[in-house]
Amino acid sequence: MSQHPKIAFIGAGSTAFMRTLVADVLQVESLRAAHIALMDINQERLDQSIAVAQRLIQDLQVPAQVSSHLDQKEALDGADFVITAFQVGGYDPCTITDFKTPAQFGLRQTIADTVGIGGIMRALRTIPHLWSVCEDMMSVCPKATLLQYVNPMAMNVWAIKEKYPHIKVVGLCHSIQNTLTALTTDLGIDPNQVRYKVAGINHIAFFLEFEAWQAEGGYRDLYPDLQRGYANGELPSDASRGEGKCANLVRYEMLKRLGYFVTESSEHFSEYVPWFIKSGREDLIEKFDIPLDEYPRRCLNALQRWSDEKQALEENLNFDITRSNEYASDIMRSIWTDEPSVIYGNIANDGLIDNLPNHCVVEVPCMVNRNGVQPTKIGTLPTHLAAIMKSNIAVQELVVEAMMTQNRQRIYHAAMMDPHTAAELDLDQIWTMVDQMIDEHDAWLPKWARSANA
Repeated sequence: MSQHPKIAFIGAGSTAFMRTLVADVLQVESLRAAHIALMDINQERLDQSIAVAQRLIQDLQVPAQVSSHLDQKEALDGADFVITAFQVGGYDPCTITDFKTPAQFGLRQTIADTVGIGGIMRALRTIPHLWSVCEDMMSVCPKATLLQYVNPMAMNVWAIKEKYPHIKVVGLCHSIQNTLTALTTDLGIDPNQVRYKVAGINHIAFFLEFEAWQAEGGYRDLYPDLQRGYANGELPSDASRGEGKCANLVRYEMLKRLGYFVTESSEHFSEYVPWFIKSGREDLIEKFDIPLDEYPRRCLNALQRWSDEKQALEENLNFDITRSNEYASDIMRSIWTDEPSVIYGNIANDGLIDNLPNHCVVEVPCMVNRNGVQPTKIGTLPTHLAAIMKSNIAVQELVVEAMMTQNRQRIYHAAMMDPHTAAELDLDQIWTMVDQMIDEHDAWLPKWARSANA
């Protein structure tokens, strides 16, 4: 092990997210002298990210080094940690297609990056590139830990473990941290006084325990307060609504029906199930404040932020540097120094959750130290929660099988089994939609999946 870690960031042209993670790293004492290798295929975006990273180093007055790479293998060479954070096909054309084409068939979406036809197509575009990262890692940094941030999280991590079982990978998301903030804001309590246990799959995990410390009587279950607040119309509060986010009405309705609170936002969760986005039911869209076509708006906002940050760099404006709630820097610190931490990670289900399929990817608490990311066994989930997860796992499994076996038919089967798609479209519509999506994505897909191979 070298004196200072090397961190390779694949997809560093995602400047805003790169800035967040690099700022976190540079504020950790044991990582402040790291070599940060930034890699992207877009020279302009890479140049801006390099400039941002150098400004962070300058403002924080740390001895870190940053290097610029258009070649992936070069960036990975000798890395101790690898971060993946890229979007294959970008907003234009691929995200536009993920929304525009399904809408022609009456299939409306909100985010379209996890399951559904949008998530399926994103996985088909993305997994080959993640595999290329793993292939290069096996060659030049086989002992590195891969911190995988790319969506669709579960499908991507599952596909990595299927093809590259020796890669040390953990999928990372911020949905649990953000949900904790939203719930404690709603209840007006200090999140540091809350203890909780979460488990499930990415974007469909649930707070199995949610308690707060009180001076008399120890820990108290907070679920009655949430349920009472929703029943009385007091929750969700306006204060817990993030910028550009819808109110948490979908999630509170699911709490009412299931007894547990789900970890992903209402705008995400509404398209994972068949109950909220339905043709001819605009009353449901209005009642639950569901933001259709939300992700394209976020993409446009992100492009504007990139432009604004470029201008800020040119005008030498000060950066606001704070620690985020992302787990990446904690994981790297714990592995590098053996100082333990606890995070929530997406990892293969090798007996961690008994009533979910083995080898699917689950989101569970993990301890991290020099031995790496070590998941916690959860046992059996409440049956009704597992049932919702399994409906999404079926789609994930079919997509991973399609990739592993190069079986084009499994793409159709994955779309056919998706809960929201199946609730809206008949089989002929699904097959025609998939054909059209494949045709329009063509060059972004692996050769075996393209229209010419039909």
